[in-house]
Amino acid sequence: MNYTTETMVVAVAAFLALLGAAFAHDHLFAVHMGILCFCLVVGTVLLVRNVDFAPADQRRKVDVSGYFDEVIRYGLIATVFWGVVGFLVGVVIALQLAFPDLNIAPYLNFGRLRPVHTSAVIFAFGGNALIMTSFYVVQRTCRARLFGGSLAWFVFWGYQLFIVMAATGYVLGITQAREYAEPEWYVDLWLTIVWVAYLAVYLGTILKRKEPHIYVANWFYLGFIVTIALLHVVNNLAVPASFLGSKSYSLFSGVQDALTQWWYGHNAVGFFLTAGFLGMMYYFVPKQANRPVYSYRLSIIHFWALIFMYIWAGPHHLHYTALPDWAQTLGMVFSVMLWMPSWGGMINGLMTLSGAWDKIRTDPIIRMMIVAIAFYGMSTFEGPMMSVKTVNSLSHYTEWTIGHVHSGALGWVGMITFGAIYYLTPKL
Repeated sequence: MNYTTETMVVAVAAFLALLGAAFAHDHLFAVHMGILCFCLVVGTVLLVRNVDFAPADQRRKVDVSGYFDEVIRYGLIATVFWGVVGFLVGVVIALQLAFPDLNIAPYLNFGRLRPVHTSAVIFAFGGNALIMTSFYVVQRTCRARLFGGSLAWFVFWGYQLFIVMAATGYVLGITQAREYAEPEWYVDLWLTIVWVAYLAVYLGTILKRKEPHIYVANWFYLGFIVTIALLHVVNNLAVPASFLGSKSYSLFSGVQDALTQWWYGHNAVGFFLTAGFLGMMYYFVPKQANRPVYSYRLSIIHFWALIFMYIWAGPHHLHYTALPDWAQTLGMVFSVMLWMPSWGGMINGLMTLSGAWDKIRTDPIIRMMIVAIAFYGMSTFEGPMMSVKTVNSLSHYTEWTIGHVHSGALGWVGMITFGAIYYLTPKL
């Protein structure tokens, strides 16, 4: 494939980043634009090395008859790399809490490294896992090559650029101070562009499918992509103080700002860390067990109940605050209701092993997936329980909340991803 146009676009973007650094209105923006310029220059050099300067009729032909798996291989490597980074930073900040002298101000203290850990695990490790597996699953279940040609490469490399810009911004102190939504306005805009391209690739592949039925895993992946787009755009509505500066001001204020943030924050958990990875579960568990989904009807009920109920649960993060009491109660009620479809999905995943329970003794990939489903069940019981006001009055502002997040993020997300990685590696 000839990357002449892509090379020119990236080179121009590198020059614009250089201008941004030169004319920046604050020092932090100048440094961040310098980092962006460096990344884009490296990208330009790599693209130039792949440009085919031969005459058009003599250029190498790209085989487009099969599945587009090369981008998935890169995604698998990125998933493992960012997983190691995220887990390592988690160990570092845990040590900083135990040994405060390990805090190196200002760039490497706990306050700046904690969002590096959370974002690296959720968005870098988890996000790459979702993009990689969704590209694999949608091609196999639709019997169609990824839509858009090199657009999938743009999604992959554009997402890596977002990760680098977000992480370096945290270390520099460039942040909106919004949980799971710390990147500033210009990084948010870039992620929006990448995410629209991701939706185009995924939806385009479904639309050109050769398989009439849309398998349930694709519904979960598509629900995750569409809802995260909505959440990201609304929660990050902001007015930049300057188009050449790093600071912006949220469109919301006071309790409305808090509610918008936790509507986003909880549904980032609900759709990024739950719906997307359920798509992973509904494909890889049946494939590895070599058994059909236990109840396909239950999987459809699971999907629609989950996406309807999850979106309302955010206010349970704001119990005993200035948020109106009726809104707190609404969040609590929907959280408790959410327990039922969540456990329906857990039962569906576990019972898919009916007739193949012996594989738990012999198949390490199945073991990882079963551990993941068990953690999914436990954390989706614990979450509704902690949303009840009387329980929340005891659990809030304690390490219990942190443990709950880790049971979902490491137990559920981590283990199902490890299982998918071990499944995919020999096949790619």
